[in-house]
Amino acid sequence: MTAQTEQRMAFERPGGETCGRRSSRPIDLAHLSRQTMGDRALEQEVLGLFLQQAILVKEQIAAADTKERLRLAHSLKGSARGVGAFALGDCAAEIESRPADKAVVGRLTRLIDELRDFIAAIGR
Repeated sequence: MTAQTEQRMAFERPGGETCGRRSSRPIDLAHLSRQTMGDRALEQEVLGLFLQQAILVKEQIAAADTKERLRLAHSLKGSARGVGAFALGDCAAEIESRPADKAVVGRLTRLIDELRDFIAAIGR
């Protein structure tokens, strides 16, 4: 499958996910489509802004003090759940519960990398 075909499929038929069921993909595209009322340009804009936020969090969270780590995690959690990045949102919620757990922070950074790669793949 070409990258162009994958992008068309991603935005025409949102990932093939079933509504209400968690996807193994970094973004539940059906959820995102509902949030943006099917506006494909808005979906792309929202994903771009969300990715910028996620990358900033990735760059800052490991070195942040507890108060700042909690703020970063909380902000990311809400944004992630809003766009359908449920695994990322759940991981941010775990950081809120255990802000000193380096393994959870490491998992968050890996999820952000997966998110970046996924958005790049559907954006080609």
